[in-house]
Amino acid sequence: MPRSRNLVASRRRRKKILNQAKGYWGRRKNVYTIAKNAVEKGLEYQYRDRKNRKRNFRRLWITRINAAARLNGTTYGKLIHGMKQNDMEINRKMLADIAVRDPETFSEVVKQAVA
Repeated sequence: MPRSRNLVASRRRRKKILNQAKGYWGRRKNVYTIAKNAVEKGLEYQYRDRKNRKRNFRRLWITRINAAARLNGTTYGKLIHGMKQNDMEINRKMLADIAVRDPETFSEVVKQAVA
């Protein structure tokens, strides 16, 4: 019985990797073994950086809230503590947006939280 090889599936598998490597520099885009390593590494970075993006945005929001809170005579920690004490449920993303776009409303939030 002759040896059976599934060339259709293996070609499709290789083509998929090479398509993912489009735009890479040098042999990373057209040599399968090198492209496979580059694509795998790229996917690892992509997974890691999806988590890092969330972390970086939270840091940015906290920085903006802290800056706006200090303009209103308090600190970030005291503001968040006061908001928790008064059952004010505004997440950091919305609070940072209010601090940047509408300082008067943010001042009212600070007065309610700290008072």
